[in-house]
Amino acid sequence: MKTYSAKPADIEKKWILIDAENVVLGRLAAQIALILRGKNKPTFTPHMDCGDNVIVINAEKVALTGKKHSDKIYYWHTGYPGGIKERSAGQILDGRFPERVIQKAVERMLDRGPLGRQQLKNLRVYAGAEHPHEAQQPELFDFGAQNAKNKRSA
Repeated sequence: MKTYSAKPADIEKKWILIDAENVVLGRLAAQIALILRGKNKPTFTPHMDCGDNVIVINAEKVALTGKKHSDKIYYWHTGYPGGIKERSAGQILDGRFPERVIQKAVERMLDRGPLGRQQLKNLRVYAGAEHPHEAQQPELFDFGAQNAKNKRSA
């Protein structure tokens, strides 16, 4: 028996739509990373981008458990001496770009290399319920209904 290795011509990419309203952030990000890598497919090949395209809507309504809304801190550095900056997850969700919380969570679950960067380009996150990808006919993936722990009642 030989090991199967997918060729670029064998890879079929689907479009998947996920509604993030009242869904726990970490569980959602783990599932999105799994889909982007292609590990949910029987034709998974580690060195190929065989994952699907993922569209996430209602990113501003994602749920955080515990006190993460105020205690989870995102750091970055400006490049200047003493230029460390910080923002809480609540500030980002209430701010101008709430979709960055999901993008960062998924980014940190993917490989840090050329393949991981290529797979991350297949993720589209939108703060509201509207998205411009109707022509791709994405199929709805109801992540909140898979497990009772995936959804939080706000």
